[in-house]
Formats: sequence, structure tokens, C-alpha cells
Amino acid sequence: MSHGPLPDRNDQANATARTGLAAALDRGLAILNRVIVVFASLALVAACGILSYSVLSRALFKAANYWQDEAAVFLLVGATFMTAAYVQQNRGHIGIEAFVGLLSPLANRVRLWIVDVATFLFCAFFTWKSWTLAHEAYVDGQVSNSMWSPPLAIPYSLMALGMSLLCVQILVQLALPFAGARRP
Repeated sequence: MSHGPLPDRNDQANATARTGLAAALDRGLAILNRVIVVFASLALVAACGILSYSVLSRALFKAANYWQDEAAVFLLVGATFMTAAYVQQNRGHIGIEAFVGLLSPLANRVRLWIVDVATFLFCAFFTWKSWTLAHEAYVDGQVSNSMWSPPLAIPYSLMALGMSLLCVQILVQLALPFAGARRP
């Protein structure tokens, strides 16, 4: 388990000190990601509150809870996918930490580049599929199979938007070294 920055991770202070399109995108994404994290935190607290209410109302008052579980799931889906770019910005998604000390600096740079490209390709496919699901759900008016029946376009759109932000974040991380960024 790691509790601090790894030696193969981008130095955020140096990453935002550069000029150019990639650096401007990096700074803009950093601000957007911080705002999203605040809203995602509120969504997590709301999901906890909703689920707690659901348990208490069912146990104490034998009340039906047909909407609480789905509302909590929608909030959790939104929080999870919308914060994916923030986690990637801090290089928290994929890391082969066991190899950092074993490989040369050049091999570590190549390893990071390969991981970023593979991650981008997977995320690009997932993004495309999420947008097609969101579009189909919206056009067809798909709803969940519960009594509440909220539109499925809501979680699918949150997935698609979150994955789109993740793809942009990965592209920025791939572009920064070509714009003068230094990876150790």
C-alpha cells in the first residue's frame, strides 16, 4: 500500500507551471475535477442519507422503499464515473508499483506511456458504448423496471460524461510530455 506520491508519477506543481494548450487543458481539468469532487462528495453523503432513511423507515414504520435504492444507486454511479478523471489526474487508477524500482528510468517512461495508451483505448471504447446507451435510453424513453421508473438516460449520461472526461484527462497526460513536461 502506498501513502505518498510514487517516483514515477507526474509532479503536479511542474505540470501546471507550463504554458501551451496541453498545460492549459491540464489546469482547466484540474479545476473542473476539484469542482466535480465536491459535488460527488455531496452525492455520496446524499446516498448514505437516503439508504439510512430507507432502512429506518422500513424497520420502524414498515414503509415501502421503492425509490430509495435506485436513487442511491444513481447517485453512486454519478459519483463514481464523474470522479474518474480526478483519480486519473492523480495517477490513481493503474499503476504497476512493483516494477518502478526494478526498471530503468527509460523503461519506466515507456511503461507509463504503454499503460496510458492501453487505458485510453479501453476508456475510449467504454465512452463510445456509454454514449450509445445514453442515446438509446433517451430516444426510446427507457426507464428502470421498478415502481418508481426513473429514466435510464440519467445514469447512462453520467457514465458517458464521466468516461469522456477520463479520456480527455488521459489524452492530456499523453500530450504533456510532448509539450515539455518531464516524467522522471
